[in-house]
Amino acid sequence: MNIGFAMCGSFCTFHKAFEAMREVARIHTVFPILSERSSTLDSRFGTAAAHIETAGAICGRPPLLTIPQVEPIGPKKLLDALVIAPCTGNTLAKLAHSIG
Repeated sequence: MNIGFAMCGSFCTFHKAFEAMREVARIHTVFPILSERSSTLDSRFGTAAAHIETAGAICGRPPLLTIPQVEPIGPKKLLDALVIAPCTGNTLAKLAHSIG
């Protein structure tokens, strides 16, 4: 299966999200996706560059970081499932209300 693994900016839980990503990547083809915040902001939990590098190393491919990179996913049906972890309250609310 082709699994998208999207990460939002809840930096304090990235270590757990990366553990989950590793588990999924052992069984499936994983496409890492990092939100704008998670791919550009440094925090006390690591740098944006380190998070990008870690996701790429786990999945064996560079993460998708921009809207133009992720836009084809839906229309081309590139994924069988999408994991969002960590999923911030802001992202969850947007999904619940169909806000882009």
